[in-house]
Amino acid sequence: MSRLQVVSGKGGTGKTTVAAALALALATEGKRTLLVEVEGRQGIAQLFETEALPYEERKIAVAPGGGEVFALAIDPELALLDYLQMFYKLGGAGRALKKLGAIDFATTVAPGLRDVLLTGKACEAVRRKTKQTTNAKQDKYAYDYVVMDAPPTGRITRFLNVNDEVAGLAKIGPIHNQAQAVMRVLKSPETAVHLVTLLEEMPVQETSDGIAELRAANLPVGRVIVNMVRPAVLDEAELALAQGGVPRAAIAKSLSAAGLGGARRGGGAERLVTPLLDQAAEYAERHELERSQRAVLADSGLPLHELPLLTEGMDLAGLYRLATELRKQGI
Repeated sequence: MSRLQVVSGKGGTGKTTVAAALALALATEGKRTLLVEVEGRQGIAQLFETEALPYEERKIAVAPGGGEVFALAIDPELALLDYLQMFYKLGGAGRALKKLGAIDFATTVAPGLRDVLLTGKACEAVRRKTKQTTNAKQDKYAYDYVVMDAPPTGRITRFLNVNDEVAGLAKIGPIHNQAQAVMRVLKSPETAVHLVTLLEEMPVQETSDGIAELRAANLPVGRVIVNMVRPAVLDEAELALAQGGVPRAAIAKSLSAAGLGGARRGGGAERLVTPLLDQAAEYAERHELERSQRAVLADSGLPLHELPLLTEGMDLAGLYRLATELRKQGI
């Protein structure tokens, strides 16, 4: 597995949930994972049922086998202060700029700068090492994996590729060098961009478009994760009956034999036949749609994983269940 796992997806597909489950899955067996949020929605804190995340790395969960999940909500303003201190040693002058509103102004009017700061901070976490011995070559990475809950599919390629543009604008100097360092991570085997989708036409189409854009930009595409997959209710033989039509009289007779419908004249089992047939037809139509969308996703040539729809709703127990599903599927 690549050390930087970027998770994107169309809005409403549950990409934040999948990113959180992936972080838990990767942290099993004693691994350390950092889960990074870049959109300022505090979605990670809500999923893990904890207080709002500050601009610091904080442990939020323990995975099976003793692994640990840390989380970081990147604040673009504070990240810019970090960069100013790193490159220009501004110290108190940087804090003064923040008080004057200059930092907020810079990150608001220059959205490209904002994306540079967000991707740069995540890549810094990927490269960071902790000193273990006097021999620097034996130092270990601070985190085994970094999982980024990234912007939606429609923005992901521009978001990840922004440092290429910055490197082209700033031909020399520390900003140019930093932008190139970030792109070396993002365009290497160290990174994998996963796309989350549903088995519906619009999300699948956006996923296909996103894969094409990422490949055109030479960004490493990882896997497709189909979220909220409904359980199978009918087997193939039952589906064929639902699609081909079943004699109404036979259904009514079976319902009556099962004691359904009561004995009221005109209000017996026959009254249950129409809604049952309607539900069966609706299920068959949905099944055919899902089959066709799976075929579209298979054409991408990427590994395909599926996560179940949790009918009881999403809570911390559900998150651990999804992490277990991902582990079973080889992630």
